[in-house]
Amino acid sequence: MKKYIGVDLGGTNIRAAVVQENGEIICMKKAQSHPERGAEAVMGTMTALIESLDGWQSCEGIGMGIPGPIDTAAGKIIVSTNLPKLIGFPIAGYIQEHFQKPAYMDNDVKAAALGEAVQGAGRGMPIVYYVTISTGIGGALVIDQKVVSGQNGHAGEIGNICIDRAREKYNILNAGAVENEASGTAITRKGKAVFGDRIQNAGDVFELARSGDEKAEAIVRDMAYDLAVMFSAIGHVVDPHVFVVGGGVMKGKDVFFDKMEFYYRSMIHDGMQPVVFKEAELEEPGIIGAAMLPMTRQ
Repeated sequence: MKKYIGVDLGGTNIRAAVVQENGEIICMKKAQSHPERGAEAVMGTMTALIESLDGWQSCEGIGMGIPGPIDTAAGKIIVSTNLPKLIGFPIAGYIQEHFQKPAYMDNDVKAAALGEAVQGAGRGMPIVYYVTISTGIGGALVIDQKVVSGQNGHAGEIGNICIDRAREKYNILNAGAVENEASGTAITRKGKAVFGDRIQNAGDVFELARSGDEKAEAIVRDMAYDLAVMFSAIGHVVDPHVFVVGGGVMKGKDVFFDKMEFYYRSMIHDGMQPVVFKEAELEEPGIIGAAMLPMTRQ
């Protein structure tokens, strides 16, 4: 069975793993990334980490998942708040030359989407749309096991989809951007506005909704509707076979997920109803998906 290397590069840590073509992680290791030291130092840490993995020499290729928009053709980071000194550095080329193995990179959410499409909840489906709902909201389209990155690496930046322009503008996103209305951060903000310091995170709002609190139920109901509007915008463009949904907010799926799907189905054409919604399955979708990059592109 063929093996590949998956790398998850973040602003705090680098993780690397040897992954079999069936998605099984053989071994995984972690090191601090220290991006403040510069690109060459980070790449030195990454290469050393990969070389510490048992069996790395027999792997067929290397894939990397990295936050922010990625120029997948040039193998470079376009924009990054966590890794500013690596912007424009030829990461994929550096790794490919060092190891003499095919190397690919993409956005970390897109890598997770590929993992779920190939080995997780979207397995066997031709068109998979992956959405993660946590601190923010991100997404990625996978068609026939290929991630769609877009011309500028920004495909899947669904958090900026406007669901209601009449709402307040909070940051660089559009007024009424779904990330500012239905993410974990948004639910926490809305919960604090109603309940004060009783709310520390979105889970506190979900718990109040479970107990039957009408104000919390209203926040959750609005969240479900806003997410449905977002999914409707995606669905009418993509018409996927399956939506795979992951992220920390899914811990509250029992209070919003069915409502969200009900609203969604009321917004789409009859012919689009066969789409299914599934919860993400993989414990390590980013690492597995990164390893799937060389497997699906070769």
